[in-house]
Amino acid sequence: MTTSVTTLKGAALRNPSFITALLNDKRASVIWLVLRLWLGWQWLESGLGKFSNPAWMQSGEALKGFWSKAVLVPEQGRPAISFDWYRAFLQSMLDAQAYTWFAKLIVLGELFIGISLIIGLFVGAAAFFGGFMNWNFIMAGSASVNGMFLVVSVVLFMAWKVAGYLGVDYFVLPRVAFWADRRRTIGALSGRREPASAAACGCNDSTCSQVMSGAD
Repeated sequence: MTTSVTTLKGAALRNPSFITALLNDKRASVIWLVLRLWLGWQWLESGLGKFSNPAWMQSGEALKGFWSKAVLVPEQGRPAISFDWYRAFLQSMLDAQAYTWFAKLIVLGELFIGISLIIGLFVGAAAFFGGFMNWNFIMAGSASVNGMFLVVSVVLFMAWKVAGYLGVDYFVLPRVAFWADRRRTIGALSGRREPASAAACGCNDSTCSQVMSGAD
């Protein structure tokens, strides 16, 4: 049974050549370098601005104000949050006063995402978590630049193999892949089991073969 999507004639569907080049060819890393430097700087600048703000790093009042405004349901007009389940989630975070520690988590997350994208370290992971933060901002009713950031994060995530080639990933990813392959090899070798012999189980050949095959 094939695991790939095929055409009506049974041929495997393949990515267009330019898509394959963008996502896998190291020469495309120049394009991703420009995008990740731009996006990384946006995250770093945002995080640094919040890091020096006591309303984010001490009391969390800045995040409390954002959440409080987001969960409001006006008598007229459309609420900031379109999905009741997400509004309920933010309200539960407000009731638990989670903004006191979650604000710090957001600031540190923005800083780490920005630094990772700029130096090219685990670009795929940084883009994923950055996009996830953008998604949450959008869900809370703050469109602003988050839509654009989300799109860039998605394409960087898709190009994770070469997006950090002109960066620290050039040195890190091959080593991560090496250790991952080594763990799989060791696991495969340790998972092998030699079949029990007739002498080991103390029975004749015919009886042993029946036991090994699960026959009654």
